[in-house]
Amino acid sequence: MNENPVRLDAIGIATSDLSASLAFYRRLGLVFPEGAERLPHVETELPGGVRLMFDPVEGAQDLGRGRIGLAFLCDGPGGVDAAYKELTAAGHHGEAEPWDAEWGQRYAVVHDPDGNQVDLFAWR
Repeated sequence: MNENPVRLDAIGIATSDLSASLAFYRRLGLVFPEGAERLPHVETELPGGVRLMFDPVEGAQDLGRGRIGLAFLCDGPGGVDAAYKELTAAGHHGEAEPWDAEWGQRYAVVHDPDGNQVDLFAWR
């Protein structure tokens, strides 16, 4: 993947209690918009530019593995395809082959060896 650099862009957390999660991370100094507890998706930028994202998921406490997802920004749409191909060729589970998402990104999803979701994306 050296010819197609990727960088960690976001960490996503599935939470069964969004209000409690945001309160916890606010105590650590993170800033979220007023009323964020009522949103379907919440994120904040950490020092260094990585985003921390929260998505309320009914029954998240029962998910076990895979409650945290990482999102890697690839070097262009072709970088998404190349990274997906390299990871799946190495035997890692491909959850979703690269596609052009309606929100303007080339996107793919793989799982790490522990079953955590790893999103690969680039802006189109």
